[in-house]
Amino acid sequence: MNNISKHKFLLSGGGTGGHIFPAIAIADELKKRFPDAEFLFIGASDKMEMQKVPQAGYAIKGIWISGIERKNLLSNAFFPFKLLSSVKDCYSIIKEFKPTAAIGTGGFASGPALWVAAKLGIPIFLQEQNSFPGITNKFLSKKATSIFVAYDGMEKFFAAEKIHITGNPVRESVQSTHIDKEVASESFDLDKQKLTILSVGGSLGSRTLNTAWISHLPKILKENVQIIWQTGSTEYEKIIETYISPNAKDENRELLPQISIKEFISDMASAYAAADIIVSRAGAIAISELRIAAKPTILVPFPYAAEDHQTKNAQNLVQHNAAIMVTDDAFIQEAEHIILPLIANQEKQNSLSENIQKLAKPKATQMIVDVISKQLSL
Repeated sequence: MNNISKHKFLLSGGGTGGHIFPAIAIADELKKRFPDAEFLFIGASDKMEMQKVPQAGYAIKGIWISGIERKNLLSNAFFPFKLLSSVKDCYSIIKEFKPTAAIGTGGFASGPALWVAAKLGIPIFLQEQNSFPGITNKFLSKKATSIFVAYDGMEKFFAAEKIHITGNPVRESVQSTHIDKEVASESFDLDKQKLTILSVGGSLGSRTLNTAWISHLPKILKENVQIIWQTGSTEYEKIIETYISPNAKDENRELLPQISIKEFISDMASAYAAADIIVSRAGAIAISELRIAAKPTILVPFPYAAEDHQTKNAQNLVQHNAAIMVTDDAFIQEAEHIILPLIANQEKQNSLSENIQKLAKPKATQMIVDVISKQLSL
C-alpha cells in the first residue's frame, strides 16, 4: 500500500452548487479515508466555487474561464483566449501540485483542468449528476478511467465499461437525520408548533419562486403556516426591502413572524429537519438531497436548463408518486391553490414522503470513493 501522506487529489467542478457540492462531498469522503492526503480545487475565478470551497475547508485556485453562451454568440468572442489562458494556468497548477488523481463534477472549469491532467498522465474520474450529461463531461469521457452516474441508460453518452451507477454525492452535513424538528425550527426563529414550508430555488435562487411567494404568501400564511425562504443572491435585497426595510408596507411587515428570509442556507440539514413541506427547483443534486430529506415535495423545474433536464428529473419522481410537479407559469399563478390542498391532506403528505424516501441513495459518495480507491490501488 502506498504511503497515504503522498496522496494528492485535484478536484474541479463549479458554476453552480449542483457541480460544487458533489465535488466537496467526494473530497470529504476521501479526506475521511486518507486524513493525510492533500486536496486542491480548480474553479472559475468569478464563480461561486471561489467562496464555497474555502468555506468547506479546501484550497482553490481560480482560472479565467466561462461557458459558451448559446443565446448571445457575440459574448463568446473572448472564449478562445479564456480557454488558452486557463489551459496554460492548469498546466502550471497541476505540474506544481502533482496530483494522484483528478476528479471532475462538471461545469466549465473542470474542462481544462481535467483535460490537462489527462494529458499529463494523471488518472481522471468524472461524476455526472444529470440524465443528460453536460458538454464538459461528454468531452472528457474518452479520457476518463471511470464515470459515476445517477441514472440508467447513460450508455447513450459514455462507454458502458466505464460507467458506475452510484447516485449523486450528497454533502455529509445534509445527511444528518438526528436533528430535532423543534430545535431546527428555533434555529430559524420560527414557531416550532406551526407547519413549515421550505422554499429552495437552487444555489443561485429562483425568480419564479420569489415572485410566487410575494403574490401568494398573505393567503397561505393565514393557514397557521410559516416559511423558510431561500431567496438567492439576485433578489435578496429586493425581498428584504419588501418585508423588513422601513419602507416595507405594514401588511408585509405583519407577516415577518411567519417568515425566515435567507439569501443562502448553509445548514441545509436543519432546514430539511424544520420543513414539513418543501418547494424546490429540480436540479440533480437538489433531487438527491430531497430523496434523503424524505419530506412531501413540490417541484418547479427550471424550464431553461440544458435539454430541459430539470423537467426530466422531476418527472422521474412523479412517475414513482414521490413528488408533485408544477410548471413555472402555473406556480406563479396558482401557488396557493397548489400548496393549500397539500397542507390539508395529511394522507397525501405521508404518501409523498414514503415514496421519495424509497428512491434515496445515501451511500453514493462512499461508492464513488470505493471505486476510485480500488482503481488507484490506494
